[in-house]
Amino acid sequence: MRTPPRLALFDLDGTLIDSQAGILGSLRHAFERIGAQLPEPEILRSWIGPPFHVTFPQVLGDDTERIETAIAHYREHYSATGWAQHELYPGMAEIIAELDALGSRVAIVTTKHETYARRIAAHLPYGARIAHVYATDSNTKHSAKAEMIARALADFAVPANEAVMIGDRHFDIDGARANRVRGIGVAWGFGSEQELRDAGAHAIAHSPAELGEILLTAA
Repeated sequence: MRTPPRLALFDLDGTLIDSQAGILGSLRHAFERIGAQLPEPEILRSWIGPPFHVTFPQVLGDDTERIETAIAHYREHYSATGWAQHELYPGMAEIIAELDALGSRVAIVTTKHETYARRIAAHLPYGARIAHVYATDSNTKHSAKAEMIARALADFAVPANEAVMIGDRHFDIDGARANRVRGIGVAWGFGSEQELRDAGAHAIAHSPAELGEILLTAA
């Protein structure tokens, strides 16, 4: 039975787009500018998603000035070139189109800075189907997924049991659970399947095709 959620909230990095090239390139630029060594690749992948105020202290300690300088260098490089260096995950456009055709409202919920999130969303081939982009500003120093999901539920006047949050990291599932929203993990992003299971994901999709079946089947 085709029963789409009234509101489908999607994470951006690692869910709708593979943004690794642009993010890692900008991270390398930032750390070179402040003379710090980047961590190993597997650690860097785990940095894609959470705010840098959460991840940078792992290397830079509690040196607030150095952290802010690194973030400024990152944003300078990402704004110039990094934001456009991403690939679309095959099959996601079709899912967005079908949800839209069936009457679901589709929005993005991301901890990416609002400037870049909106720019990327506008350039997606299905950008016109995205009803709203919830993102962070320069003052965000923690994962704000729960707050953004709560705001989306209020803005669209949709009860929690008629919404769903889709993402690749535990932050997405944590935010969903905090709002009693069904959280669906995707296994093709930057988190691990175990991370999603430990967070309490309602279901985990291993491909966009599987995600489509989960979204369009009665819970």
